[in-house]
Amino acid sequence: MRLPRRVPWASLAELDQVCAWIYTDENDIDAKVQAIRRLSAWRAVTTLPHALESTLSILTTIVQDSASSGSSSYLHLRQSYASAVIRFVNGFVDPLQLGAYARSISSIAAQLNLPAWLVEVRHAATHEDLPSLEVLREAARDALGWLLHNYFLPSINPSMPAPSQAPPLRPIAPLLKQYKSLLKETTRDASLRSRYKLGITKVLRDIERWIAEAKVAADVSAMALDWGADEDGDRGDAEGDGREQWALEKFSEALLEKGGLIPMSKKKRAVISSSFTPTLSLLSIWTPLINHVCALHPGFPSVLAAKIVSHLTKNTLAEESRAEETISFDSADSTQHISYDMCMASWANWIVCTFDPATDGDDDGARLRDDVVIQLANDLSPLNHQNTQDSNAAQILLKKLCADQPHLQNISSLFGPLASGPSPWSMDDLDMMETRLKALLSTHAADTPMLDSMVEPQVAPIESGPELPRGWRSLSGAEGWKPTPIGVPFGP
Repeated sequence: MRLPRRVPWASLAELDQVCAWIYTDENDIDAKVQAIRRLSAWRAVTTLPHALESTLSILTTIVQDSASSGSSSYLHLRQSYASAVIRFVNGFVDPLQLGAYARSISSIAAQLNLPAWLVEVRHAATHEDLPSLEVLREAARDALGWLLHNYFLPSINPSMPAPSQAPPLRPIAPLLKQYKSLLKETTRDASLRSRYKLGITKVLRDIERWIAEAKVAADVSAMALDWGADEDGDRGDAEGDGREQWALEKFSEALLEKGGLIPMSKKKRAVISSSFTPTLSLLSIWTPLINHVCALHPGFPSVLAAKIVSHLTKNTLAEESRAEETISFDSADSTQHISYDMCMASWANWIVCTFDPATDGDDDGARLRDDVVIQLANDLSPLNHQNTQDSNAAQILLKKLCADQPHLQNISSLFGPLASGPSPWSMDDLDMMETRLKALLSTHAADTPMLDSMVEPQVAPIESGPELPRGWRSLSGAEGWKPTPIGVPFGP
């Protein structure tokens, strides 16, 4: 839940009035002076969001430009405009440098739909010759236009649709493919490790930058950009965890696609039966990446294990259904399906055994093993899971995780494959049910005498004749008919 935040205006009508002063007439300097006075009064009361701070600095420069005369203030105006544009761009981009490695300003600006040329003006004003006054004036007008559509209008009318959609999150599959090819080379020939060390380091950094990019996309996709954040970008631990959770889920989905943690070839999906873990060749390829991500994001093992369990149990929730669309199987190739699930389950077991905090003597907080077992138990319960034929891998994983764990062994004994073959019902079971029904009805015979007739139901024989629909007839005991419990197929 998002915590309430302090805003400078007493009501949205005040913010709407300021917006009207700024944008109703571009040439109305007096209205802009009114907006500057109101924004300055708000800043004296509380810290302004960066959007309003940028608006104030741009408006102040525009008013100074309209009042200036002569060439004496020409350089001063250029510097004022440049400073306003630089602070405008940096204030929105810098708080979104969320990863361990820096990303380019242009890539973050693209996710925010900031005009690319404003980033170029910012770069030129910072590192190159100061742009001309005409260019800086145009940049200030574009910055105010962006603030109108991305801050003022959404704040005044929260229900209005988004002005434009952010560019989609770029795929991470090429980075994972590049990483996999490099690790294959080094695992086959250890002498090549020094040659490919820089390449592996670079692709690991690119993957971490992608995760940081996904964090920004989490806010943009949910239209949850917090324009009221502090200048240092503090948005609260709960919201930060939510963005990281979303980014790690997208990364986990990419890892679980074909050719990722589970090889394309069925021969390479072998599982070490003694420990129920992936083969050493798979571990040697993917362990460096998993360890690298876990070092920067401690919650990654839990997210990845939860995604694996959701696939194994074929959760029908909408979120998990969208994740499973990336992993499609041919229904006729059941062997491929089973081998894929078994290899995936072995990865979940390896993750729990490797990253379970309890193995390091840390008993604080929730244990990873317990969380995975609880998720498996919930998803495998009859209320949530109907197709037990496809849950063999999940049941094996549950038993492996509960082995040698006294407090979990009772859970694993509750789940197992359903009995197959002939129906286990017999006539003795039917007699027992009738006996129990008579005993129950006899306890309420005094209060409900009409129920006595239900103890020995009298069924009037129905003779075949004109009363029955054409083609129907009544069976008798001589013809082999016998009473059968509901849900049990009739048979001799």
